Amino acid sequence: MLKFENEILLYLLLIVPILMAFLYWSHYRRKRMVEQSGERSLLYQLMPDFSIFRLKIKNLLYLAALSFLIIGLANPQQGSKMETVKSEGVDVMIALDVSKSMLAEDIKPNRLERAKQLINSVIENMSNDRVGLIIFAGNAYLQMPLTADYSAAKLFLQSANPDIVPTQGTAIGASIELAMESFDQETNQYKALIMITDGENHEDDAVAIAERAAAEGVVIHTIGVGSEDGAPVPIFQNGRRNGYMMDKNGEVVMTKLNTTMLENLASAASGSYFTIRGARNEIDNILRSISEMEKKEFEERMFTDYEDQFQYFIGFALLLLLLEYFISERKAGWFRNWKLFGDKKVAA
Repeated sequence: MLKFENEILLYLLLIVPILMAFLYWSHYRRKRMVEQSGERSLLYQLMPDFSIFRLKIKNLLYLAALSFLIIGLANPQQGSKMETVKSEGVDVMIALDVSKSMLAEDIKPNRLERAKQLINSVIENMSNDRVGLIIFAGNAYLQMPLTADYSAAKLFLQSANPDIVPTQGTAIGASIELAMESFDQETNQYKALIMITDGENHEDDAVAIAERAAAEGVVIHTIGVGSEDGAPVPIFQNGRRNGYMMDKNGEVVMTKLNTTMLENLASAASGSYFTIRGARNEIDNILRSISEMEKKEFEERMFTDYEDQFQYFIGFALLLLLLEYFISERKAGWFRNWKLFGDKKVAA
C-alpha cells in the first residue's frame, strides 16, 4: 500500500500546469515579437544556431523535475510489513448526505464541504475504532466497509459529491438500514452510526427505522448541517453556479435545517444531536460519546511498517535538472541544416 507522509504538499503540483501555461505564453509572445521585429527569414539567418526544439525539451525536463521534486517532498511511503493487529474499539459507520440541498451556502463554503471537513477531523482523532462510510441521497450506498485504515476512509470521503449518486432525494431511513446490514450481525453491541445531514427527509419514516436500529444495538448520533432560516439550492454547470433550483411554480426552492426530525432520530436510538456550528466542540463531544461506549476486541490485517520512497523521486528530479542544464539551446554543428519540430532550416 502507498501513502504520503505530507499529503498537503501534493497541492503544490498545481504549480506545474500554471508554469506550463506561462512558458507557452512566453514562447508565443517571443514568436510574435520576432515576427514584428522584421523579416522572419533574415532574423533566422542572424541566429541560425538557436533551436526551438531544444528549448522545448529543456522546458519539459524542468517541469518533469519539478513534479518529481514535489512528490518526493510529500514523501511517498510503501507498506512493507503486514501484520494481524488486535485492538479494542467501536464500529463507527458514518452516513453522509450528498443530496443537492447539501450544496446550499448558508454555511461556508457550503453544507457538504463543511460536513466533510468535520468528518475528516473526527476520523483523524479516532483511535482503535473501525470506521466505514455510507453516502446517501435518493438511496444509500456503501462507499467503504468497516476498516481501521483511516487514510483510506479520508480518501473515500474526499470523492463524495452529489454527482456520484444516480438518484436525488434524502432517504435517511435507507442509510440507517444499510448501516444495520454493514455492522456485525452476531452482536447487538459496539455499534455507532454518525449521520450528518440537513434533515430534509423526503423518502421514508426515518424515526421508526431508527427505533428498529436501536433494538439491534445501534446508537445513532445526528449532526445537523445548515440553518433553520434556509438557503436556496444552487445549480452548477461546468463548475460554475448557473442559478438556483426552482419549483414547478417558478419559485426558488429553499432548503432548511430540520432540527426537530434530527433530534427525534437521535433520541429514538439512544444517541445525541449535534450542530456543525461549534465544530471543535462537536468533534470532542462526538468522540467522547463514542469513547464512553463498551468496546469490543477485533483483529485486522494491516500494514504496520512503511518505508520512505522520497529519495527515488528527488534523485530522479536532480537527474532531470542535471540533464536540462547540459542541454544547450544552440544546435549542434551537424544539426544546423535540419528542420526539427519547429527548428528552421535556413537556405544558404
